[in-house]
Amino acid sequence: MPKKALITGITGQDGAYLAELLLAKGYEVHGIKRRASMFNTARVDHLYQDPNAEPRNFVLHHGDLTDSSSLTRVIQAVQPDEIYNLAAQSHVGVSFEQPEYTANTDALGTLRVLEAMRILGLADKTRFYQASTSELYGLVQETPQRETTPFYPRSPYAAAKMYAYWICVNYREAYGMYACNGILFNHESPRRGETFVTRKITRGLARIALGLEDCLYMGNLSALRDWGHARDYVEMQWLMLQQDKAEDFVIATGVQYSVRDFINTAARELGIMLRWRGEGVTEEAVVELSPVHSKLQDKFGFTVDNIVDKARSLIAAAASTDKE
Repeated sequence: MPKKALITGITGQDGAYLAELLLAKGYEVHGIKRRASMFNTARVDHLYQDPNAEPRNFVLHHGDLTDSSSLTRVIQAVQPDEIYNLAAQSHVGVSFEQPEYTANTDALGTLRVLEAMRILGLADKTRFYQASTSELYGLVQETPQRETTPFYPRSPYAAAKMYAYWICVNYREAYGMYACNGILFNHESPRRGETFVTRKITRGLARIALGLEDCLYMGNLSALRDWGHARDYVEMQWLMLQQDKAEDFVIATGVQYSVRDFINTAARELGIMLRWRGEGVTEEAVVELSPVHSKLQDKFGFTVDNIVDKARSLIAAAASTDKE
């Protein structure tokens, strides 16, 4: 019998890559999606199978992290060997506008999944992965950040994720569950949402190159980020659930680049040479004719590449999308 995996947030960037990875490994993959007035399954439509097909190894269920009854129903029906909790309200800015919804989804949603596992008697059977975030570090207390670095969240999103982190640890210690947190730094791909900075840059520059726009407006160009590729990061998520003992890990490349670096690299892929002028809020580019230490590297010997060095794939995806 193939292993069964249940993924919340399967329609997102990480969920889609993780589903592909698990299917390639022979899993039966189940995903939870919310009911919505618009279809939001574009990232996983290529995995769709006819409900009457046999064997059927990719199944979507309706459910919501804010509704414990739907979560319990799906988990009871699937009886998964592994649960990957990737669903979240993941925008820091939006969390200030909708703090209660963010807490209900990101904090209490995690609790609802863990409690459903416990009530259904799956504490010893099902392994649980919680998608945590580098936003937990917030006002950084030490450099480089590592698994033992104290948290200092500075947004409702980060505060909600901190609750999720510690409730995961609590259920591991109180009930003996195999439950672990992956503290993920920024990870990108052509499937990244267009409201995130890397997609904003690549899409904006692609539209400029195609003559569809004249200007790309950005914020702090000197902000440093550790950018990896989502495909690498979901492999680490899977690997974390294959160990003898549940542990929490930082997932990062260990290399930081500025937003300016990313813009320069993306522009070069389009044959656009930039010259910067001004400083601070008046700085602009004119067209001319982190450090992190993760015990992942020590334990698994696994490293991930920084996405800035592989901007070509993001640019190509953005350009092809806008041509269409």
